[in-house]
Amino acid sequence: MSQTITLSFFRFSRWRDRAWALSMMGGARLAMARVPDLSFWKLCGSGTGEGFTPIPNTGVYAILCVWPDADTAARRIGQTSIFARYRKRAQEHWTVYLSPTSARGTWSGTEPFLPNTEPVAGPLAALTRATIKPSILTKFWGRVPDISAMIGSDPNVVFKIGIGEVPMLHQITFSIWPGANEMAAFARKGGPHAAAIQAVRDGAWFHEELYARFAILGDTGTWGGISPLEGLKLR
Repeated sequence: MSQTITLSFFRFSRWRDRAWALSMMGGARLAMARVPDLSFWKLCGSGTGEGFTPIPNTGVYAILCVWPDADTAARRIGQTSIFARYRKRAQEHWTVYLSPTSARGTWSGTEPFLPNTEPVAGPLAALTRATIKPSILTKFWGRVPDISAMIGSDPNVVFKIGIGEVPMLHQITFSIWPGANEMAAFARKGGPHAAAIQAVRDGAWFHEELYARFAILGDTGTWGGISPLEGLKLR
């Protein structure tokens, strides 16, 4: 069996559904804890902008899950009542299925992703997660708008979003790229992204951090009316 990660996004349009989704950031915890075969999970809100900003997007929420294998992931996502409740209220929903190829760092004191796939050519997803030190919040968020603009203007990025568990403090970036070369080219660019990376290294901005890459197994649902993976050649 190969560990499979799912990241499910839900878009809510009506105000009462947005209020429900916000309440479920706390209210869904008991239900998620009871889902069989689920070894790790996180409920997340999202930010506005091309990448992420400190301003929350009250219409988009996400659930990250770690499963023992792809078949279990698809069955639980499709049949478990808590996911069905989200889908029923959402205007749109999309789930991407991932297999970790590399991971370093911790999340809530654990190492949730167990790389079980050799790096392969073709599309990949990248996830970064950090707990930001309160003392540097102003510095951190001062750099984010420029980085978000760079990500949004990069013609190679297939999908990008900023999500988080706790506003301002616990932040996650998730992106999908056609291949490792395109992602590496963005990381090597000068400007605000490179400057921010150097500042993080020099100033020890984070209490905890995690970096992971994934092979993309497939998806269900749509985002913006289409599959973000449309046109990509998956393994």
